[in-house]
Amino acid sequence: MTKSALGILFSLLLVVFIAPSAMATEASATAARKKTGLKKTAVAKRHASVRKRAVKHAVNASLDSREKLVKKVILIHGKRKVVYHRIAYAPVIPAVPPVLSAGDLAGLNLTRDPLELKSNVALVLDQSSSEVLFEKNSQVALPIASITKLMTSLVVVESNQNMDEVLTVTDDDIDREKNSHSRLRIGSQLTRANMLHIALMSSENRAASALGRYYPGGLQAFVAAMNAKAKSLGMNHTHYVEPTGLSSNNVASARDLAKLVVAAYQHPIIRQYSTDSKYAVDPGGSMLQYKNSNHLVQNPEWEIGLQKTGYISEAGRCLVMQARIEGRPIVMVFLDSKGKQSRLADAGRIRKWLEATKPAVMSRNASLAQS
Repeated sequence: MTKSALGILFSLLLVVFIAPSAMATEASATAARKKTGLKKTAVAKRHASVRKRAVKHAVNASLDSREKLVKKVILIHGKRKVVYHRIAYAPVIPAVPPVLSAGDLAGLNLTRDPLELKSNVALVLDQSSSEVLFEKNSQVALPIASITKLMTSLVVVESNQNMDEVLTVTDDDIDREKNSHSRLRIGSQLTRANMLHIALMSSENRAASALGRYYPGGLQAFVAAMNAKAKSLGMNHTHYVEPTGLSSNNVASARDLAKLVVAAYQHPIIRQYSTDSKYAVDPGGSMLQYKNSNHLVQNPEWEIGLQKTGYISEAGRCLVMQARIEGRPIVMVFLDSKGKQSRLADAGRIRKWLEATKPAVMSRNASLAQS
């Protein structure tokens, strides 16, 4: 029994002295493993960071001056992941200086008038008496754009050519001056009457060119006839080089154009074609629907007997009209107007002024009202 007691005591002593030592050893080993794990984690993080910087540097090196790199954090299977996206910079468009018209270059934009018109040039006269009711820079010759087509129509009508003759659009009718668009393709065929109709109503350039080419003697003879007609009408500040108005070398003064309007008004076909609101033609294939370039012809408040619009950058927005206002036939000319609708708005201002003042003879020269 004594031996058993001694065995039990010895076992207890082993537990007391050996177990703590073993526990300390195990704790030391666990701490060492943790320390090693932390070192590995830190090394892994450093390696990952180096890899990310290397990838970012490589991507940045591949970017051009129009791109930038944007960092974004996304979740994949519940884990955060950093990704980078290439973003293109919005292109920097340099400011384009405004195109100055011939009127601006001549300083006409400095002229002020009592009605604050947006047109650099204006003329209003009583058609019956030829009395000038309002004028602004009316004797200055400027580019007139498609107002040219009014003279084109006058020469065509007064030449007494067959209006049923079929004319063909060719390469010679392509606009190489302004590279403008046309709905009439090469090879399109229309009667002279239809060519005249869409040239006047919708300012179709290839139609006007074809009308000139088919004149006896060709285009050169046609232009000569245009200038001869201008001279016979007393249009002393007018010159034409082609029949469409695409050339800025076609010039006239407002006073000259008023004479042209009065002459063209004598022909019913010009009055009708210029004031139709829409017209369809068949140039071979499908029908083409054309609309009037002046939407005032559809306004029931206006009684318009003849009109023509025009635009090229050198001429600005142009308009000539014959209209009945307060029972009087009035001729209006607006050249070098600023803004797409400004020439029509100027016509409205003139109309309101005429309705309000009912001038008998009120010649207004805007140059006297310069600010």
